[in-house]
Amino acid sequence: MDIRYNRRRPLSGGSMTAKVILNPYSNRWNSRARWPEAEAALKAAGVDFEVVVSDRKGAVMGLAEQAARDGFSPIIAAGGDGTIGETVNGMARAAGSMDKPIGPLGIIPLGSANDLVVNLGLPKDLNEAARVIAAGKTDLIDVGKCNDHFFVNNSAAGLEPYSTAKQEQIHWIKGIGRYLVSAIQAIMDKPEWNAKLEWDGGSFNGPLSLVSVGNTRLTGGVFYMAPHADPRDGKLTFSYGYRSTRLGLFLTLPRTMKPDKGSFIEMEGVYEEHCTRLSIELDKPSPAQTDGELFPEWISSFKYEIFPKRLQILLS
Repeated sequence: MDIRYNRRRPLSGGSMTAKVILNPYSNRWNSRARWPEAEAALKAAGVDFEVVVSDRKGAVMGLAEQAARDGFSPIIAAGGDGTIGETVNGMARAAGSMDKPIGPLGIIPLGSANDLVVNLGLPKDLNEAARVIAAGKTDLIDVGKCNDHFFVNNSAAGLEPYSTAKQEQIHWIKGIGRYLVSAIQAIMDKPEWNAKLEWDGGSFNGPLSLVSVGNTRLTGGVFYMAPHADPRDGKLTFSYGYRSTRLGLFLTLPRTMKPDKGSFIEMEGVYEEHCTRLSIELDKPSPAQTDGELFPEWISSFKYEIFPKRLQILLS
């Protein structure tokens, strides 16, 4: 599918101007510093756009919802994976349901890891990313949902979001290194839960260290937590497992960085499954995240589902 961007007109008058939603906080304010470069790239590519800047944490969702209601097309998320996730949630809220695909969505990668960009084979270079948006070629990918939160890359309970909470407290390291340090800190704490998992095709009841639910393979820049996930297969791919010792967790960590042979899902007591629905009940609350954004409160009940081919996204 191809789309064109002209000057903003009434909805009956044809195609619309793009709306860029800039999250200046992405990559610890580095996205704000890089915005002039991104703006120049969009102009050089011939994209006609207006920009709005998020002024506080959590504002991106409301800005995306308003942009969708106002008829801007495409909506461009300028930030990292959290920005993309919030943008998708705002677009879904504007649509009112996921009966039909939402979008189109464009991406200007200004985050730390830019996992979705990597997973979809999109360019990280800003000039190339702008040209992808200008070309107007789209594809449909799946959208996941955890409770009331939609996601396009991944979601998790247990050790993974516990590590994310640690990562948000690290200010002395920049880039992907923060994810590795926070993972080590989380392992040292060794949180664990008793869990009941049920999905179409199976169930599990027992001790749990982690459960990671992927629409795509890569998260946190280096971790392949759902190595066989496919954002176009109409399935959620989740991994889960338990390690009784810190040593066991440390031995698992490097194997989460292997995308294929030698992956952590080949280890005893770690499993990977595919499903369309998944419920998780924990004996005590756990942090939770979708697309790297932590929920405001720890929770013990998780309900997952997949919406096949519900996001129209600009791809190369």
